[in-house]
Amino acid sequence: MRRLPVVSVIVLGVIVCTSFFGHWVYPVSATALQPDALLLPPSFTHPMGTDRLGRDVLARVIAGGQVSLLIGTGSAFIASLVGLMIGVSAGFLGKTADKTIVVLIDLFLTFPTFFLLLALVSYVEASAWVLIVVISITGWMGMARLIRSESFGIAQKPFIKILVMAKVSSVKIILKYFAPLLAPIFFISFTFGVSGAILAESGLSFLGIGIMPPQMSWGTILAEGKEVLDIAWWLSFFPGLMIFGVTYALITLSDYFQSKTNQNELHT
Repeated sequence: MRRLPVVSVIVLGVIVCTSFFGHWVYPVSATALQPDALLLPPSFTHPMGTDRLGRDVLARVIAGGQVSLLIGTGSAFIASLVGLMIGVSAGFLGKTADKTIVVLIDLFLTFPTFFLLLALVSYVEASAWVLIVVISITGWMGMARLIRSESFGIAQKPFIKILVMAKVSSVKIILKYFAPLLAPIFFISFTFGVSGAILAESGLSFLGIGIMPPQMSWGTILAEGKEVLDIAWWLSFFPGLMIFGVTYALITLSDYFQSKTNQNELHT
């Protein structure tokens, strides 16, 4: 039996708590300019160093973490919810609805996801809320396909067929019987979606078409350090470390919950 990845839980908890509550413990402005403290390496005064304008990197990583985690969780939740509704509709209704939904999913999957993100962002001014919507638009297909296949299996169960024959409301069947059985898959997809959304936002911000100043995210901080990477490694290292930590923790947690789900299915 696979054990809960305690280290991943601790890493994720520390990063989340630092991002949302760290400014109370470390009340340093993320935007204050210090001309006499340009590109200082990590020290007791500045634990993660300073950037080219003398801004404290730790304070910026804390502020940027709020935006990155908000985009990651928001877009993953919307994408997973949309995928859940579409997948359940295809699996439960079947026939014409299923064929239409499959065509829709395949149509979206034919476009490279990142290039579709680039195309969508190029027509709108990027912000945290815009990126949540844009990333969720490009991230629901995988969830929909997973839920569709599982919903087919659930729809074939005898008690579901009896409920349909008894003309029980479809909404009631889906909410009362489908939802509990699909909850583990939803959570697994959600955790994968959060890490994927954070990476997508970081990629867009790294290219200069994501979060715009004065807002900041881990991706924008990472991008700011690329030009001075040879003399100021800490500018890109620490935001990159945060992205890696969250992504690694979520992927290991997803693997754990997936193994638990598979184990429960074998027992049943």
